[in-house]
Amino acid sequence: MRFLRRSLTGLFLLSLTLGLLAYAGVQVRDAVQERMAQEPRSFPQRERVFAVNIVPANFETVTPVLTAFGQIDSVRTLELRAAVGGRVLEIAPEFIEGGSVTEGQMLVRIDPTDAEAVLQRVESDILDAEAEKREAERAIILARDELVAADEQATLRERAYQRQVDLQDRGVGTAAAVEVAELAAAQARQAVLSRRQAVAQAEARIDQATTRLSRAVIAEAEAQRRLDDTLITADFSGTLADVSVVQGRLVSSNEQLARLIDADALEVAFRVSTQQFARLLDESGQLTQSDVTVILDVFGTNLTATGTLSRAGAAVGDGQTGRQLFATLNSAPGFRPGDFVTVQIDEPPLENVAHLPASALNAANEVLVIEGEDRLEVFSVNLLRRQGDDVLVRARGLEGREVVAERTPLLGAGIKVRPLREAGQAAPEEPEMVELTEERRARLTAFVQSNTRMPEEARQRILQQLSQGTVPAQVVERIESRMGG
Repeated sequence: MRFLRRSLTGLFLLSLTLGLLAYAGVQVRDAVQERMAQEPRSFPQRERVFAVNIVPANFETVTPVLTAFGQIDSVRTLELRAAVGGRVLEIAPEFIEGGSVTEGQMLVRIDPTDAEAVLQRVESDILDAEAEKREAERAIILARDELVAADEQATLRERAYQRQVDLQDRGVGTAAAVEVAELAAAQARQAVLSRRQAVAQAEARIDQATTRLSRAVIAEAEAQRRLDDTLITADFSGTLADVSVVQGRLVSSNEQLARLIDADALEVAFRVSTQQFARLLDESGQLTQSDVTVILDVFGTNLTATGTLSRAGAAVGDGQTGRQLFATLNSAPGFRPGDFVTVQIDEPPLENVAHLPASALNAANEVLVIEGEDRLEVFSVNLLRRQGDDVLVRARGLEGREVVAERTPLLGAGIKVRPLREAGQAAPEEPEMVELTEERRARLTAFVQSNTRMPEEARQRILQQLSQGTVPAQVVERIESRMGG
């Protein structure tokens, strides 16, 4: 009996469990069918809006500044060298590194003993040459007098000979007397020749004495110059550098003792590219006298000087490019030769250009401007100059537009943005609206539809604007400018 009761209870529980499982399966099936029969729900998508900084593109006349780097140098630099060798006897107190000297000041004195001895010997030679010349002048006077006496004696001997010949012709004289008279006349003529030779020798002696005296004078000038070279003076006022001599030292000929630099006559040498150099030329191809500003950064304290472009290098040089320019500085207190400085040159002014941040321009020379409904549009510009973190651009239809200051990869044509204007910068005025005739509207619509370079989203937006009763005048002007009408 107990077995039957337990069996019936088990069958009842088993039936109840199977019924509950069947009911649960039906409920799951109905829920799945109902879920599959329902239409899918769609959530509305919101357009993402980016906040961008904008700057107005205002056209103005800007003077570009060309920036380069150069080195300060002195226009006048003199190497002080010892013209003669010897021991240094005296040095000026200012003859030290960085010492300031004035024009004509004695700097170094070298032992002049040898030079003075040479000068005294040359002076003695001059006295000897002058005495020799005076003696030669006296000798030629005597030689000329002897020549005159010999001429007179030869004349007398010739007369005596003619007289003996006449006597012989008359039969009074003898042949022996004629021969004696003829021999005496020949001896007298020989004496005249000897006296003439003596006069010629006296004249040659005078020439030799004159030449000797001239050589002695030249030697005296040379000796005096070598004596003067023992005293080294400053040719101009300046500052000494590379001083390498002390008192008592033996110096050799042509040894460098120091360098004299004129710190008030400075110039800067710098190199620019060929394109930048071309912008500094005038119509005749000559270098313009542009103003130059030189800046020396000394740990945050800038030393500034002004100057003017003076000349350009004659050659490029091996392994170099561009052009080397030189600028003369007007007044440069604190600057020294060898300083590495920044050079800023004022170029010719540019008219009708916009001054924009460099981050607003991409590699294709395009900027993003804000048009209707705060959406972006790509605008091509002509890059004229780069000025540090800024650029100078020019483009038709850009004046007055608002340009995105910083471009990012997320920004592009048709993107809706939220402009962030600077404090005090007013929001753009409402665009001027114009009514179009049907013919003009159709012509503009046909041009927009045929433009394959325009993004589809921008095309649809412009077509929607053209379909309205009134259209922004700026949109119409921009489309017509691209049409050429």
